[in-house]
Amino acid sequence: MKKLFLILAILFCSISMSAQDYKTHKVKQGETIESIAKQYMVTPFDIYALNPDAKKSIKPNTVLIIPTAGIKNEATQASLKELVGFKKHKVKRKETLYSISKEYGVEIEDIKKNNKRLYSENLRKGDKIQIPKYKTIVNKVSLNNTIKKYKVQPKEGKWRVAYKFGITVPQLEALNPNMGEVLQPGQEVNVPNISGNEEKTVEENYGYYTVLKSEGFMALNRKLGVTQEELEALNPELKESGLTLGMVLKVPADVKISNTVKDLENTNLSGNLKNLSKKRIALMLPYRTHRIDVDSINAAKKAIRKDAMLSISLDFHAGALMAIDSAKKMGISTYLKVFDTKNQSAEISKILSSNDFSDYDAIIGPLVPSHLDRVASDVKGDNVPVISPFSMPNTLYDNVFQSVPSSELLEDAIIKFVKSDSLPKHYVIISDSKHKRVSDKLKGEFPGAKQVFSRKDKKGAEAYFVYQTDLSNVFKNGKNIVFLETDNEGFASNVISMINGQMSTGKDIILMTTDKNRAFEGREISNYHLSNLKFHYPSVNKTADISSSTNSFIRDYRRVYNVSPNKYAVRGFDLTLDLLLRLSSEDDLYKASPSDIETEYVENKFRYTKKQFGGYFNEAVYVVKYDNLIIVEAE
Repeated sequence: MKKLFLILAILFCSISMSAQDYKTHKVKQGETIESIAKQYMVTPFDIYALNPDAKKSIKPNTVLIIPTAGIKNEATQASLKELVGFKKHKVKRKETLYSISKEYGVEIEDIKKNNKRLYSENLRKGDKIQIPKYKTIVNKVSLNNTIKKYKVQPKEGKWRVAYKFGITVPQLEALNPNMGEVLQPGQEVNVPNISGNEEKTVEENYGYYTVLKSEGFMALNRKLGVTQEELEALNPELKESGLTLGMVLKVPADVKISNTVKDLENTNLSGNLKNLSKKRIALMLPYRTHRIDVDSINAAKKAIRKDAMLSISLDFHAGALMAIDSAKKMGISTYLKVFDTKNQSAEISKILSSNDFSDYDAIIGPLVPSHLDRVASDVKGDNVPVISPFSMPNTLYDNVFQSVPSSELLEDAIIKFVKSDSLPKHYVIISDSKHKRVSDKLKGEFPGAKQVFSRKDKKGAEAYFVYQTDLSNVFKNGKNIVFLETDNEGFASNVISMINGQMSTGKDIILMTTDKNRAFEGREISNYHLSNLKFHYPSVNKTADISSSTNSFIRDYRRVYNVSPNKYAVRGFDLTLDLLLRLSSEDDLYKASPSDIETEYVENKFRYTKKQFGGYFNEAVYVVKYDNLIIVEAE
């Protein structure tokens, strides 16, 4: 019976989604996402899914896309808040904004709005703050008049219609799921039901530009040659709403858009610190200290050696502490609270139920994707950023920062690197059948490439080798780029030794891969061969020279711990320092992470881009190579 109910519930949800329609709503003074959601009988998450920028803030006159599913088309009661006065409140010990908001029945944001210093300072015992008092005005609202039909005029495309009605192109597409790529004259589309005098006119003596994903004012200045002040003068709504994906901007007629994509120069955030309030950071890692006998030093050392999660957690933690110390020297104070997740879902639930994270600036971790998803989902209502330090989250919620570039980004990085060299080259792609997808992708990028696949045995199973004859006449005089795609060490060893033997005068062979995994690190792999073949691959990080005495982090780490830092300690330092500097350069991490800012530290760099319906992912990737048995950044 339970299974039957479950199947019916899934079926009902599927029907509801497929029949979904949309409305629009222009935000009024005093409205919140919660009040708007109640008005239209949807959840706040439904609204956020179609209007991701509303997660940060909404302002009067902002147009929102509202989903409607199974809603009766009847007039409903909508309530608006009207400020009528204030009540003084003296903060007591252990009180938080969350507890005070619950006591008075107001939103945390309402308290902050009327006590501006709370945006940059923490609440302290003895503070006297103003609590807003509201009266509720109830109106009857009809849901059937929020959109209207509009007949497309000749020469009108999506951007013209979106601009005319004050919405973005994605919002226009959301209102018209079956609209098609090209609008036809006379076609009827759904648009916000605004009055005629509110419609914008496309002026032919100006140009118009549609904002791309995660573009900020700096990126537009670089691309269009127009400053933020100039854009705001032509588009006054920018002062209220900021830039959003698909927004149509009026620009000077003589603006020429450059199609040249340039690598970003690294941004030094330490020269732009303007928010020096104490940063509250939570660090959630699977130390599993309950499994360690703290009374025995030998037993503790043995546990650290054998427990990979404990070792990684301790190394990352050590690097994070060094970053906090470095930030302190720049005037940034940090309150760090450490939680042992014990790598258990029950412990995650216990941590979340026992702590109020609403006033934290960010949470680093947990390591396990399912645990990180649980934490991110729980705190997203308070808009608390959650940074994934090593793993790929299962769900990239609006408040999640995926700090590790995806495998697709790594693949694209090495392809872009190869294409940046315009000199003639010959291409060879060697792979096993498991990696046929990436082999075919490379073939599509380099159509003249020769594809070679691993041999099969008599039963048709993968044999993981190639014959010398498979590579005969494959390599030409000049430069030869060889992509090797496999995760089998034996196959990698077979191919690497074979192509190394093909090197000769006038025949230059460079080995590359889109995924440098353990197959390239095994005992059967010769580092001499890799160095001889100038092995190139994309990487999340570069390798710092740990023998260097000029790097202050490496020098200080050795002094404190009497050992050189490994990649996990360096990761802890780089990620934590980047987080603290970003938080100190803007009001919050979201504002400090536009796609036109790229930062770099000891071994890692960060350039976050926001997904249209989701969180942030790091797209900063290195391409490195073997050079005289040393791994260096390729140029």
